[in-house]
Amino acid sequence: MPNTSAHFRGFFVTGTDTGVGKTFVTAAIATALREIDANVGVMKPIETGVPPGSFGEDATALAAAAGCSHELSLISPLRYTEPAAPSVAAEQEHTAVDIRVILAAYHTLQNHHEWLLVEGAGGLAVPIGDQMTMATLAQKLALPVLIVSRPNLGTINHSVLTAHYAQHHGLTVAGFVVNNMPEEPTGAERTCATEIERLSGLPVLCVLPAVDRSTSRERFDDIMLDVLIPKLRDIS
Repeated sequence: MPNTSAHFRGFFVTGTDTGVGKTFVTAAIATALREIDANVGVMKPIETGVPPGSFGEDATALAAAAGCSHELSLISPLRYTEPAAPSVAAEQEHTAVDIRVILAAYHTLQNHHEWLLVEGAGGLAVPIGDQMTMATLAQKLALPVLIVSRPNLGTINHSVLTAHYAQHHGLTVAGFVVNNMPEEPTGAERTCATEIERLSGLPVLCVLPAVDRSTSRERFDDIMLDVLIPKLRDIS
């Protein structure tokens, strides 16, 4: 049976597009939670572009960040070789995504953790198959959605549309994390968080800096522990 404890907290981490840093942000949240001695689990239900008989880079990175002792097959139950949308990748292997496998793994992990971070593949409209999308999976898991956005030009449109799509499908949007803000942002980058909040009516929970410099790493850690984690605790 699922963990029904009032202390359980879970989030479905999605992105406005592929490559916006979902895995990076999910792993960073897991690492920060471990810093405060929280019992955190992670899951990458579907990962594509994975060589046969192995596990993907995303699932491996998440497991390492959370320090999970579970088998990777539980953290990453469905894996496909073709680097494509799950419905396409599964079809290439003459099979179909079995969402029941994901739900069984999820409930097992849920019973073992106070926090559970589930990272989707791509964005919410990515097809899983048989009229199902990543939004369908988030619905089945009954988790609030955390949207990872990029800071550069075009992000306002992508962010607002992602939020509206989530709400249209009955999902609760916890808020946005704007990831990888440059040290010297352009005007568009500097104002994107404010505009995303204004147009979506939803909070930008934090803006994470690029971490290619040691000084940024320290600031990044401070933002995670002092800003984002307290907000996530309040939301769920």
